[in-house]
Amino acid sequence: MSRYDATQSNESTRSSRIYKDLNLDFEKNTVTKDIQKITDVEAVKRSVRNLINTNHYEKPFHPEIGSNLRAMLFENLTPQMNHLISKQIELLIRNYEPRVRLVQVNAQPSYDRNGYLATISFYVLNYPEPVVVENFLERLR
Repeated sequence: MSRYDATQSNESTRSSRIYKDLNLDFEKNTVTKDIQKITDVEAVKRSVRNLINTNHYEKPFHPEIGSNLRAMLFENLTPQMNHLISKQIELLIRNYEPRVRLVQVNAQPSYDRNGYLATISFYVLNYPEPVVVENFLERLR
């Protein structure tokens, strides 16, 4: 049985590789009674969101993965902070997410909600359409 599993190939016509991840909502698959999986673009989008929300030293055995974005959110809402947050997100994704080709990162301040709306545009490798992820960054007390 294990030899059969090792020789299985991807049946997808658009990609030679399928990206898989666990659904962090931990919903149960009704057929297999196992945790549901998310695949391809949804898995990469979830990974980008998790990467942005991770601070240094939060990932076990990899303290270098993450950024200092939460500390930046306690600074004043200025154009300089917009640029700094955008560059930090860009650097983070370029260094730690090899499945994407980054197009643009834009952070816009929301003065009413006291945070930033980060819009990230990228291409997933082996996927022809651009993907946009929006994430609202706000202070947590």
